[in-house]
Amino acid sequence: MTQAHKEVRVRIAPSPTGDPHIGTAYIALFNYVFTKKHNGKFIIRIEDTDQKRYRADSEAMILSALKWVGIQWDEGPDIGGPHAPYKQSERKESYKEYAEVLVNKGHAYRCFCTSQRLDELRKAQQAQKLPPGYDRLCRDLPKEDVEKKLAQNLPHVIRMKMPTTGKTIFKDMLRGNIEFENDGVDDQVLLKTDGFPTYHLAVVVDDQLMKITHVIRGEEWISSTPKHVMLYEMFGWEQPEFCHLPLLRNSDKSKISKRKNPTSINYYRRKGILPAALRNFLALMGWNFGDNREIFSTHEMIEGFTWDRMTLGGPVFDLKKLAWLNGQYLKQESNEKWLINLKEIVFNDEYLLKIIPLIKERVEKFEDFIDSTAFFFQGDLNYNNAPLIPKGRTAADVIGYLNDLVLKLDICENWKHEEIHNIFNQYLAEKALKPKDVFMPMRVAVTGSKETPPLFECIEVLGKDIVQRRTRLAIDFLKTIKE
Repeated sequence: MTQAHKEVRVRIAPSPTGDPHIGTAYIALFNYVFTKKHNGKFIIRIEDTDQKRYRADSEAMILSALKWVGIQWDEGPDIGGPHAPYKQSERKESYKEYAEVLVNKGHAYRCFCTSQRLDELRKAQQAQKLPPGYDRLCRDLPKEDVEKKLAQNLPHVIRMKMPTTGKTIFKDMLRGNIEFENDGVDDQVLLKTDGFPTYHLAVVVDDQLMKITHVIRGEEWISSTPKHVMLYEMFGWEQPEFCHLPLLRNSDKSKISKRKNPTSINYYRRKGILPAALRNFLALMGWNFGDNREIFSTHEMIEGFTWDRMTLGGPVFDLKKLAWLNGQYLKQESNEKWLINLKEIVFNDEYLLKIIPLIKERVEKFEDFIDSTAFFFQGDLNYNNAPLIPKGRTAADVIGYLNDLVLKLDICENWKHEEIHNIFNQYLAEKALKPKDVFMPMRVAVTGSKETPPLFECIEVLGKDIVQRRTRLAIDFLKTIKE
């Protein structure tokens, strides 16, 4: 039975290494719409093989965020299904078995190269301006040498044995046939020294075992697809159909990044974007009805969905367009629904209870509450005439400080005011700076004022997404100042 005659089964496979990414919602939407159009099944699988970067809270946030967006799956780690488990870390032993199958077939080999040797190889290739890649030193080791090293318990990985001649060709549902010269494709690591698979082995094995018929993912995976196609051939499996969606882009056409646009789904949830509006916006990023219609429901999209209405020109993630679209949806909401949303999104009890302790000692009348806390509820701030630059410092100085701190806060996993304060103190010590050089610009960047409740408590309550967004906007403003 060909893929075309099987039940349509698609999946997304997010990695729980950070906040839920807006790109995940975008890919999930098109998987969901396609499978519902064909009465198929939509699966979520957690790809947690990168144990060094794995975050349990990230996994929970991803599932929660996608539910909020309004995308429901048929099988997954939270609801189970006939192909459970749906977390790669819980399928670890099966990957070992399949890696050994390839070794026994002669399609993979054990590589004993140390990380030191690989680092030296990489540096040598860079110095000679050669393309990076493994030099296949262990590819043809004699069997007795391999057995001797195994007897010594030397750590090793398993690499796939890519053909060194010919081409790998696959058909993309949006782009037609795509060709890669095999000699330009690396001997990819399939199984790491810790026994965990790399993405490339795990994704092929899981897609096969979960009977995935269509792999719909971002175009950044095109260059990896020849490895996956070759793995299907090596195992003797029928490959799924591939569809690589255009990447979301910043206004300068670069790949969307948090340096230029908020990328966390939670940011848009906090901002007051309605789920239906966000789905509509993400649909417009790659698809259209073939007319000038811009406002439509997900159900309408499913009814009219065909791949030939996709555009490959690199959709620009335009926040102004999203705000306009959300406004159209808000106009259709009843007054009662508005009240519910205001209470749930803007003035919810959990958020207010975080703010109240910070302003209790500063407010004498309840009517002063809004003036004292406005920055907790505002969107982007206006920095005209804001005292962002401390005495004795320049705009360039402050840009450097804020840029450094944005990067440090970005990798902060324990978003508590004590930890945030420690990050700032360590930065002051590293740069031999005084608190006023850094604290005041940061306070103004995230609150718009130099007189606020305690800075680090404010940063904690505002949350990482808002703080990062405002700090980057403050940096952009500082760049316009002529000194």
